[in-house]
Amino acid sequence: MSTDTPPESRRGLTLRDVSEASGVSEMTVSRVLRNRGDVSPATRERVLAAARALGYVPNKIAGGLASQRVNLVAVIIPSLSNMVFPEVLAGISGALEGTGLQPVVGVTNYSPAREEAVLYEMLSWRPSGVILAGLEHSEACVSMLRAAGIPIVEIMDVDGEAIDSVVGISHRRAGREMALAIISAGYRRIGFLGTKMPEDHRARKRLEGFREALGEAGMELADTEFYSGGSALRKGREMTETILARTAELDFLYYSNDMIGAGGLLYCLDAGIEVPERMGLAGFNDIELLEGLPVRLATMDSCRHEIGRRAAEIIAGKSSSGLVGGERIELTPKLQRGDTIREPRG
Repeated sequence: MSTDTPPESRRGLTLRDVSEASGVSEMTVSRVLRNRGDVSPATRERVLAAARALGYVPNKIAGGLASQRVNLVAVIIPSLSNMVFPEVLAGISGALEGTGLQPVVGVTNYSPAREEAVLYEMLSWRPSGVILAGLEHSEACVSMLRAAGIPIVEIMDVDGEAIDSVVGISHRRAGREMALAIISAGYRRIGFLGTKMPEDHRARKRLEGFREALGEAGMELADTEFYSGGSALRKGREMTETILARTAELDFLYYSNDMIGAGGLLYCLDAGIEVPERMGLAGFNDIELLEGLPVRLATMDSCRHEIGRRAAEIIAGKSSSGLVGGERIELTPKLQRGDTIREPRG
């Protein structure tokens, strides 16, 4: 949702809003939300239902604080073990330096329920803004974000509708561009290896774009292999061995991230599979670890440091666009061919 009103005029929800929605006094609302005092079960449920519907979050900061805001920026990400997000955090931290704002980080482990709990707790401290990964959130999260009355920036993905501002890349376009590079190099029997995708929406969108581009060329994936759990070199080796044992005629393996792609590359080298002539390989994210491999894995930069920086600039009011709210910044990732994709065939 876009807004044309300046940040200082955005109004967060108050006890009065919940009082009017539930039909009880502000004092009763306060008792229910703070779990104090004697309130009937029916009244309690009515108040809680109204608060949930509105997206109201109780204020935990000291009542005497004039601005009713603290100089914190809530940053909500799915993982700290994933090598992508530390670089996003570095971009955020660097952009906020000297602004008086400090990032505070919450981790969801790719769980919508956990995201709700983290967001609720962070909003209760009345931060000056929120930066959170992805565009897919529960109804409760969306209600809380829309009602917060502060700048919201969703990051990493632009394929969907944003609540306020968004900074990221098109993962569908990234998947399509990788497919086109693979096709132009003459590969025809392509396998995909990645995470199970109920909650990894960005990997899902890359796969959707990848399949679309293959389909337009009259091709389809020859095989797929999925796993659950964090990205790991060992997992990549195991998945690669499994898919090649099942479908030996594959000539290209596209991995949903660089970590499993690096594991797959090491497996191929150990097994004596010629890369890229017999087997092409590619990952996604362009993580620093790839620089230490004996052969450079093809990948695509996800612009993560710049995403963090640009998002923090919006929160801090330093964006060069001149917009106030509703900003959409789409960055363009670049294909890094490395040593694992043949040159395009004439």
